[in-house]
Amino acid sequence: MNFKGRDVISIKDFSKDEILHILKVAEKMVPIARSDEKSKMLDGYIMASLFFEPSTRTRLSFEAAMKRLGGNVIGFAQPGTTSIQKGETLADTIRTAESYCDVIVMRHPKEGSARMAAEFAEVPIINGGDGAGHHPTQCLLDLFTIWKEKGKIEGKKVALLGDLKYGRTVHSLAYALALFGVDMVFISPPELQMPKEVVEECKEMGVNIEVKSTLEDIGDIDVLYVTRIQKERFPDPEEYKKVAGSYRIDLHTLKNVKEDMIIMHPLPRVDEISPDVDATKHAAYFRQTFNGVPVRMALLALVLGVVK
Repeated sequence: MNFKGRDVISIKDFSKDEILHILKVAEKMVPIARSDEKSKMLDGYIMASLFFEPSTRTRLSFEAAMKRLGGNVIGFAQPGTTSIQKGETLADTIRTAESYCDVIVMRHPKEGSARMAAEFAEVPIINGGDGAGHHPTQCLLDLFTIWKEKGKIEGKKVALLGDLKYGRTVHSLAYALALFGVDMVFISPPELQMPKEVVEECKEMGVNIEVKSTLEDIGDIDVLYVTRIQKERFPDPEEYKKVAGSYRIDLHTLKNVKEDMIIMHPLPRVDEISPDVDATKHAAYFRQTFNGVPVRMALLALVLGVVK
């Protein structure tokens, strides 16, 4: 497979075989990500990190990934310090940045911004999240986590819990899991249900989908994927107040779950997972966070053509 020069905009741009290939390359990157091995694989390459929206894990893990492979990073995490404040368009920012780098990682609040950026750039664009749209690298690290924790992705039952309307992570993940034939349960307040088009698309791919509003009967779930209620995505603060704190995973919630059920969360969390859960064998979210590094190392190496 040849990924050289390829943009990473949406998980829908990749086949199941291509996704599995990325996961296998990521697995080889784990010793480097842990600093057990050293690499100069991307020595001489520069990544531009353009974050128009706040980020901790995505931005830092991409920078760590590039540096673990011997590459360099330029960019910004506060667009207020750039010429955007002077009225520069996104297209011109992208054209400028690509003059200085070999690959661009971008997060932007507007849905569709990453695909638009790809139209103007000659270097690969990697989408680090575009509004409520797509977050393909988060989806890949989520798949990698399930693959590593459970041994395989196929045949598992996954529950997606929380903000399924505005949560870009679950939009991408639902499609990807359907690609692997995974049955899913969508649990959310009625106001934050998974968009109908996502539900219908998953059903058309031949998987069983159950839609619920209560956190009950999760005893047959293999993976519980929790998301926070995203205050920043709500156009009306009053609507946010109605659903804030709808669900909370605590030790009582876990009384009747499978012994090997894992809990995942893209983070940051607010109050949807009790800190008491952190010490249980079910908590996989911090291992999930680490997995962002080898997965993003794999993507950078693949799109730059250093590995195939």
